Amino acid sequence: MKLGARVRSIALFEQLGPGLVTGAADDDPSGIATYSQAGAQFGFGLLWTMVLTYPLMTAVQLISAHIGRVTGCGLAKNMGDVLWRPFVTFLVLLLFLANTINIGADLAAMGAAAELVTGQSAHIFTFGFAVFSLLLQLFLPYQRYAGLLKWLTLTLLAYVAVLFMVKLDWIGVAKGLTIPRIEGKDAIVTIVAIFGTTISPYLFFWQSAQETEEVHRNPHEEPLVDAPWQARREFRRMRLDTFAGMAVSNLVALAIMIGTAATLHASGSVTINTAADAAKALQPVAGPFAFLLFSLGIIGTGLLAVPVLAGSAAYAIGEARGWKCGLDQRPWEAVGFYTVIALATLLGIGIDWSDLDPIKALFWSAVINGVVAVPIMVAMMLVVSRRRAMGKFAASGKLLFVGWAATAVMAVAAIAMIGLQ
Repeated sequence: MKLGARVRSIALFEQLGPGLVTGAADDDPSGIATYSQAGAQFGFGLLWTMVLTYPLMTAVQLISAHIGRVTGCGLAKNMGDVLWRPFVTFLVLLLFLANTINIGADLAAMGAAAELVTGQSAHIFTFGFAVFSLLLQLFLPYQRYAGLLKWLTLTLLAYVAVLFMVKLDWIGVAKGLTIPRIEGKDAIVTIVAIFGTTISPYLFFWQSAQETEEVHRNPHEEPLVDAPWQARREFRRMRLDTFAGMAVSNLVALAIMIGTAATLHASGSVTINTAADAAKALQPVAGPFAFLLFSLGIIGTGLLAVPVLAGSAAYAIGEARGWKCGLDQRPWEAVGFYTVIALATLLGIGIDWSDLDPIKALFWSAVINGVVAVPIMVAMMLVVSRRRAMGKFAASGKLLFVGWAATAVMAVAAIAMIGLQ
């Protein structure tokens, strides 16, 4: 690569931040399990869902970023100005419950993947990954921590690499992307699970909070309601960041679905319970190197997703309670905020060691997320369209339309999820 092109590539990567990390965290081990199950059970038949979710999730995450950057406050604080505060508290407590279960499932998947590669105890690895993640959040300065998370997104390339190791039916892939098919109740359940794991409330809180972190950390930055002259540059950055981050998320999800469809579905393996199951099943049909890449990808994305899950819960609860929040604060400066992070992570370890079925736990966390997402998205749309909160930067036009469309889709998905129980 020529020097000029290399410099431009580095400059482009440096512009990416909250949106890229948020999109990558969406492909956590529990998401990998969902996408793997979709590919193993239905082949290329559900690839079209990724085409549908891309504009919806991009709009929702862009609205989250918009709210944080314009107001300089996180999502929970802004929601409290729109909804009844006890109801907001109830929603964020449900978010904490769902995130904690998700952390437990992700840590268990990471431990299982490490056991597949090394042959050592999964529980030991689970504990080690949890402690390592917690220590990074407690003691690594925010700027270095945010940079580390951004570089961890490169682990997602493992799933794209797997595609180069398997034989693909490109006509089947093209049909799966362009022709929607729903084959029975199981397909509906899987579609709802895909929507639930792709458009999740914890991602809303995380991206909004990270935008406010950037404002508070940089003395030259101010909320856009107070510094409208910064708007053009910041909106351009947020659009680039969010569109790129959600594209990475969906392309990786597609790679996982295509890879498992071309290998597991083609070989008759249609039941995948965890991400580690998917890695193990790949070995005999795609070779040991593909298995190793898939396993390492699970560990890498887990290290990215666990702090996002714990951090988003801490931001939501802290903002709702009026606590000092932020990863740029020292642990002794924001005790409540870091206590939530530690509690969510440690309870996640407890789930791995308990008799609780991680698959059932993960399913119910998806149910909670699917239900909680709807009122949160409604509140987001009300906030982003209110001139009292957003000033002249209140959303309008396409962004508002697609945001409400995404809210409607999630409401239908939540109703369908409940109706299928």
